[in-house]
Amino acid sequence: MAPHDPLSQHFRLMKPQVSALRKLGITTIEDVLRHLPVRYEKAGTEGSVSSLVSGQKVTLYGTLSKLEAKRLWKSRRPATQGWFEDSGGRVKVLWFNQPYIAKMVPQGALVRLTGTVAGKDKPYITNPEIEALPSGFVPPSPLFDSTENRTVDAESSLSPVYPESHGITSRWFFHALERIFGTGVHTHMEDPVPENVRARYNLPDLATSLIWIHKPEKESHAEAARKRFAFEEIFTLQVARAKERAENDALPGFRIEGAALAKKFLETIPFAATQAQKRAIDDIVHDLAQSHPGARLLEGDVGSGKTLVAAATAYAVVNSRPHGQNYGTLQVAYMAPTEILATQHFQSFIEYFKDLPINVALMTGSGCKKFPSKSKRGEATDISRTQLLKWVKSGEIAMLVGTHALIQKSVEFKHLAFCVVDEQHRFGTAQRRALATKGDAAPHFLSMTATPIPRTLALTLYGDLDLSVLDELPPGRARITTKLVKPAGRDAAYEEARRELRLGRQAYVICPRIEEPDPAKLNALQAKSAKAEAKRLQKDVFPEYRVGLLHGAMSAKEKEVAMAEFSAKKIDILVATSVVEVGINVPNATVILIEGAERFGLAQLHQLRGRVQRSAHPPFCFLLPETTGEHAMKRLRALEKSSDGFALAEVDLETRGAGSLWGERQWGISDVGMEALKNLRLIQAAREEAATLVAKDASLAAHKALAARITAQTPHRE
Repeated sequence: MAPHDPLSQHFRLMKPQVSALRKLGITTIEDVLRHLPVRYEKAGTEGSVSSLVSGQKVTLYGTLSKLEAKRLWKSRRPATQGWFEDSGGRVKVLWFNQPYIAKMVPQGALVRLTGTVAGKDKPYITNPEIEALPSGFVPPSPLFDSTENRTVDAESSLSPVYPESHGITSRWFFHALERIFGTGVHTHMEDPVPENVRARYNLPDLATSLIWIHKPEKESHAEAARKRFAFEEIFTLQVARAKERAENDALPGFRIEGAALAKKFLETIPFAATQAQKRAIDDIVHDLAQSHPGARLLEGDVGSGKTLVAAATAYAVVNSRPHGQNYGTLQVAYMAPTEILATQHFQSFIEYFKDLPINVALMTGSGCKKFPSKSKRGEATDISRTQLLKWVKSGEIAMLVGTHALIQKSVEFKHLAFCVVDEQHRFGTAQRRALATKGDAAPHFLSMTATPIPRTLALTLYGDLDLSVLDELPPGRARITTKLVKPAGRDAAYEEARRELRLGRQAYVICPRIEEPDPAKLNALQAKSAKAEAKRLQKDVFPEYRVGLLHGAMSAKEKEVAMAEFSAKKIDILVATSVVEVGINVPNATVILIEGAERFGLAQLHQLRGRVQRSAHPPFCFLLPETTGEHAMKRLRALEKSSDGFALAEVDLETRGAGSLWGERQWGISDVGMEALKNLRLIQAAREEAATLVAKDASLAAHKALAARITAQTPHRE
């Protein structure tokens, strides 16, 4: 057996198991060894059904019967319900949110069941762990411990619990690992963390750590192993980012002296930039003056004025000449994640540059535009894609705004010197290199995000980017009022929204899903749909106002029409999914009601309420959760009390737990790595060690195991 051997070479796997392992990202022996437990459980007190005590954790031996998937009567949650029976009687068993259990657990066969007893008058056991026992197994007597009769493997008092998938259980991993460790294959795996680094931080080696994390004899062993794997993951990411930065800095770039030009631009706008905006502009201007391409991430809370920073620095670029020429202009590409945003930013740059001799163009799937028009003064005009591509290639278009279509092969620039990417901070090094081939040198790169990112996460994932932060809002923005609304307060929230509508303002209503859930599907998300809610609000709640609809399944043209009508106040209430989360700018909208608020991450909720923080009118955000669990309420109350997006991102990191930031696993970091993000000292230590290593061995020629781990672990930002 070798670490990279496929599992199928050593284990007989049924189709459901192969599928489940693939979902978990497991195909080799090493993958199983690196599938780490999420927690440990101590075995319950052995007993029988006749002696159950509420709140007690027990281990019972017996049979299961009448297992069926159903929905619970009150909450409508999917569950599996059935009966467990031993010599002392029978007791109901219940698995919440696991309807598939009914098909997985063998009915009538002997099993070992470990779970917690609930209920006082009528006890039942919730979410028990089940292990099918081999034929011939004799259960221990409640009075005597018949250890001589047991045929299952002996266990540590700490039982590992692993991430599972339909078809693969923790017990499968336990027994598979017993076989793997028995071959000694773990002792032949090369450690990706250099020995001198391990010694500096007192970290156990890889072989020891694998034993300690899967088969701990005591809690301190499990903790030491977990610390080691957390350091390894963060260290690996930091080395990958340091390597990318070294490769970026080796590329030739455009040297642009833009300080005076950026200052000149700020003098042309009718309001004063904030100190934070001025600092960010200075940072980017400093990048532009270097001989290698700059690579920077600009973080700014909702409404902090990132577009102005982009405009000032873009102005400095497009008013600079190509090296060695006294004619022509350098070019800027501005990429947005959606057509709606690209069109909106095109309009913003027209406003900023309308009195300046700058050609700005828009390219989306819906069409192309150019400003200024040669026939209509002060307006943009429609042009063909072919004509636009010719003008971009000849350098006549100084600034091109669009979606990711801008980096397609058909788009060629003459002197692309600066690339700004909005809300796509995972835009990777490979894509930056692709842009470098579109001109005579690699362009400077600025990524912008309004998603507040905890400092530890920013240091880890974006180690290849310099960081600037806009930590103040422009003057004149009204402070938002956020209210957590219980079911009894829904009508009052509607009345407050109606009061704003009477003043001529507009409102958003956000729903977690587009369509109504399929009642036949047990696992379907039971949440309000945008389509059904739009009809209900128009008919029953706001019949006197115009209700519109916007969601991700609409065509680009339909979305554009919906947003145009909302912007023109032809729609009073826009019912939408989180498609409006980023960058939508309708200053007259002052109210947002968020249905199923507990289903969104704090940073996402903060982004959503930012849609109504676009003017001096007092804005309101109403959070309407569907469930009122303690954990969800704690997070929503944090949003109710704070308007600081960066503080909320830290709360999200603390309260939502490992691996569930912002509602989805989008970072490519494991649960162990996510836990490490709460430890700034560990992050900084890993960052320093990575920088030192890459400075000495940028190609990782002397660190083959580390290079292989980077390939296997790091998320690709392609």
